[in-house]
Amino acid sequence: MKHIAVVHALLALILLAGCNEKQQAALPPPHAMTAEAIGRYCGMNVLEHPGPKGQILTASLIEPVWFSSARDAIAFTMLPDEPKDIQAIYVSDMAKAPSWDKPGADNWVEARKALFVIGSRIQGGMGGAEAVPFSDRGAAEKFAAENGGRIVGFNEVPRDYVLGSSETSAAPDDKASAPGSIN
Repeated sequence: MKHIAVVHALLALILLAGCNEKQQAALPPPHAMTAEAIGRYCGMNVLEHPGPKGQILTASLIEPVWFSSARDAIAFTMLPDEPKDIQAIYVSDMAKAPSWDKPGADNWVEARKALFVIGSRIQGGMGGAEAVPFSDRGAAEKFAAENGGRIVGFNEVPRDYVLGSSETSAAPDDKASAPGSIN
């Protein structure tokens, strides 16, 4: 009897683990950016600004939360008062963008899979420092070579770069932070 109970318990755990993997793997798709997309923090139409945009999909909201810059989308994930039931974070894939002024309406990359150039000379849609997202390392390296900055992954974007002074966090402080490297 004990063996049967143990087997049932193990089967239940395996089935639960499989369900969790399917839930994590099935991200909701991004929405196309339209004239109805209003930035969470600026209250303005996101199409009115140059540079990469962001959208976050949460379990508790029907519509995406829109951002006039990729950096603002990252900030949303760091702020304690914002929803934490995030299902997907999408940012403009600047490797596929027609131009800086027209970053595209449907060329999204999941932010946790993107590479970001931080500390470049190029300012974001709201006139501040930007975390410029790319799906392709070569495109990120080319952007950094032309505009300065360094390449980092989503979890490596410094908190103070997003929420505080970008002056100190954007400067490479060792060889691991040199442009083209991932910390």
